Amino acid sequence: MKALIRNTYGWALCGVAGALSSLVLVVGPTGQHFAQAADAPASELKTFDQVIPGSQVKFNMVAIKGGKFKMGSPDSEKGRNKDEGPQHEVQVGNYWIGKTEVTWDEYDQYWKSTDQPPAAAWEKPDRKADAITRPTPPYSDETFGHGREGNPVICITQHSAMEYCRWLSRKTGVKYRLPTEAEWEYAARAGTQTAYSYGDDESKIGDYAWFAGNSEELAKPVGKKKPNPWGLHDMHGNVLEWCLDHYDAETYTKQAALGKLLVNPLVIPSERRFSHVARGGSWADKPEALRSASRRGSDKTWIKLDPQRPQSIWWLTSAEFVGFRVVRPAAELPELEDIRSKVTKQSGN
Repeated sequence: MKALIRNTYGWALCGVAGALSSLVLVVGPTGQHFAQAADAPASELKTFDQVIPGSQVKFNMVAIKGGKFKMGSPDSEKGRNKDEGPQHEVQVGNYWIGKTEVTWDEYDQYWKSTDQPPAAAWEKPDRKADAITRPTPPYSDETFGHGREGNPVICITQHSAMEYCRWLSRKTGVKYRLPTEAEWEYAARAGTQTAYSYGDDESKIGDYAWFAGNSEELAKPVGKKKPNPWGLHDMHGNVLEWCLDHYDAETYTKQAALGKLLVNPLVIPSERRFSHVARGGSWADKPEALRSASRRGSDKTWIKLDPQRPQSIWWLTSAEFVGFRVVRPAAELPELEDIRSKVTKQSGN
């Protein structure tokens, strides 16, 4: 089976602390670079339910056939921000993505337990002995009154989300991680190039999303609004969703300047706490922030009310609007094999 991306060149934005702007050619032709990352046959790309072992909790993973799309928004799009352009052609491989955002039902299986699942087969030898870390107890109700059962996880850092993915991967024996920003937008658009996955008319957003105009200032149980054309719920609104990438306002400018098809682009996260990409808008946002191309970077205001010193690397006391959903790659990129958060208590902002 030939890799979907064979005969093109794979580029990635590799960020390091203090130098997130450097562009690096990973390696030439991707037929060589991704020799071990050929996509699974189409016959294996099927939507499935994942049960979390030791519980009755399950979630649905929707199969996404990879392809090319224009990432970002055109200059003419209403509500467009400068960091959404210029548009540039991107290609992603096959993967699965959560039908909904991760709920407390799922996350509680992780952070309220003490089990240490055995290392996964794909983990590097020097990582196999690493213990899974878990959030320290929050100083107040972690749901902030938004509801628990069936509701999306909120107020957690990107570090927390990445550690959950690492635990989930060991627990299930299936490789899970956060979506790259390109994977997220490809899934959100679901084959469209309009401002929203259903079209350009923001007056219809209430049929598909919880936002400032209908949320009553609360996150809502997942999956209650209409799905996008690929069957994904809450890609617009409810809670912002963490992506794997570090946020850089100039990312698209640098990518577009290459003048080439970009295959699986990403900004590799470093040990810095800020800023990371969050996509999709939330219950607290106006419609323009819910557009498929809208980007947001986390910042220190998201922890401004945290009384702890040092401030928690797990909880966001001033970000009741951010959660996440998970991705399972059909074939992992070499750069993302066994990826884990580099954030520690000593990490700078």
